[in-house]
Amino acid sequence: MPSDSIRIPAPADFHVHLRQGKLCELVTPHVQQGGMSLAYVMPNLVPPLTKTDAAVAYREHLQSLCPETRFLMTLFLSPELTVEEVRKAHAAGIKGVKSYPRGVTTNSGAGVESYERYYEVFAEMEKLDMVLNLHGEVPSSAEQNISVLNAEHSFLPHLLSLHQRFPKLRIVLEHATSAAAIEHVRMCGPTVACTITVHHLALTVDSWAGQPLNFCKPVAKLASDREALRTVVASGDPKFFLGSDSAPHSLRKKMPSAHDFVHKQLSSQNSDHHGTSECPTCAAGIYSSSEILPLLADIFEDASLSPQIPLERLEGFASKFGRDFYKEPIQSGEKDVVLERIQQKRRIPAAYSYAAEDGETELIRPLYAGQEISWQIKQ
Repeated sequence: MPSDSIRIPAPADFHVHLRQGKLCELVTPHVQQGGMSLAYVMPNLVPPLTKTDAAVAYREHLQSLCPETRFLMTLFLSPELTVEEVRKAHAAGIKGVKSYPRGVTTNSGAGVESYERYYEVFAEMEKLDMVLNLHGEVPSSAEQNISVLNAEHSFLPHLLSLHQRFPKLRIVLEHATSAAAIEHVRMCGPTVACTITVHHLALTVDSWAGQPLNFCKPVAKLASDREALRTVVASGDPKFFLGSDSAPHSLRKKMPSAHDFVHKQLSSQNSDHHGTSECPTCAAGIYSSSEILPLLADIFEDASLSPQIPLERLEGFASKFGRDFYKEPIQSGEKDVVLERIQQKRRIPAAYSYAAEDGETELIRPLYAGQEISWQIKQ
């Protein structure tokens, strides 16, 4: 008989995006709503968090919005990050540094072009026992036959090279999407781990081809890749744990209107200024924080996805394994969460709304919006 309730000790999400302004005010409390006691926050704001003081101020802001969740902070790897700044960050309790290859995802224009220039920074991080978080893709290149479909695979030699050069540096390959990524992480020693998102346990390339709401970076891959992700989670390998990569974007950015854009172009065709000729592209990111634990339970036991993942793996995947790797034991006041199966399924909200800085009402559409699930957090 399937379990009707699951107790998870102080769940932790080791990869979240919480944005800025009114959007931040909306989504930050959702971290606790989705069941998380601990959240590891990404630094790709505008401007990115390259300085300790800015990261500390952001942490204080997040704590004011969601006092029941503890937020761990990161810095954005850029030429501004010095050995001295790394020491300052460590002293301020900042856990890690996030590397984004230039231009591969949201707000990554100031990202990395070459790792060699950062070897001194990595050596200091290794000494201080900080974590290097890697967005594991390289930029697309027609000359090198690299696209969103193989950008992760093309990055994996960099993971092995960094691990070989800095064997004691804790490294996390973020949001793995492929069987190759799983294999490479398993090839590395115990100082290398990997986060997996809830959406990559459910989606494949067909989920986002033609559907902007399911478009993220790195993109979901083949069914065989999804099976590899689910298999490693089902195995209970502690190198792999939850990092939701929950990344909210307004519906306006997820599904920009080509119709409106072209009408504007046509209306201005007699003027001297025509602006860009390119239609707007959709933003990369899937939002899941508000329902992350119930979604995980539903997706773990979904009979249409192979293999099914035993529900008893939730505790390790969504709490213990990540906490152990990051050396973040449960603190006094951090609470267990109980998931309960419900007889009458409930629907994930169609959207969340907020008033943006320009006064417009914006909508955020979550993963599985409008679909029925069988789990909820017991109040």
